[in-house]
Amino acid sequence: MPLDGEAWRRFFDAFEREAWRFEAQPTYTMPKEQENVTRFLRGESKPAEHNARWHERVCGYVGSGKNIGRVRIVRQPLTDYQRYQFAWGIPGNIVAGEDIRILDVTREDYGLPISLRDWWIFDGARIAHLNFRPDGTQINREEYEGDPAPYREWRRIAMEHAVPFEEYVKGLDI
Repeated sequence: MPLDGEAWRRFFDAFEREAWRFEAQPTYTMPKEQENVTRFLRGESKPAEHNARWHERVCGYVGSGKNIGRVRIVRQPLTDYQRYQFAWGIPGNIVAGEDIRILDVTREDYGLPISLRDWWIFDGARIAHLNFRPDGTQINREEYEGDPAPYREWRRIAMEHAVPFEEYVKGLDI
């Protein structure tokens, strides 16, 4: 079932305990972000209100006792988009309360479906696929209605091998 607009917001916000994302694309071509990616690549300063709407949502979830997190899959060298996220996006998301970890699959993929798609798992049971074109443009989001067990196992594997963002970026030249 497609999850667009308000249907996506309702599906997402319905989680009771935990929302967790498997984030595997090397680049995301999101129209709302393009200006900021360009600014980052030109060496400009991050705008003060960068990603403020997401930060407000995360603070609200965490403030109500919910957990939100993700594992970001990367390969070396980092893409320009990943460098942008590491410098401008992820630190603010963490301050807002999101648990973000990095799994570097440069040498090993740990048996994870890293080339397929991104997905969210909510409360260990509801799955949403995020489908992208090779250039990182999002095609759509859709509710997955099959067995969530493989997703729980992939989440377990990803969390077992991922490291906290702060640990991963130590010594990186972003």
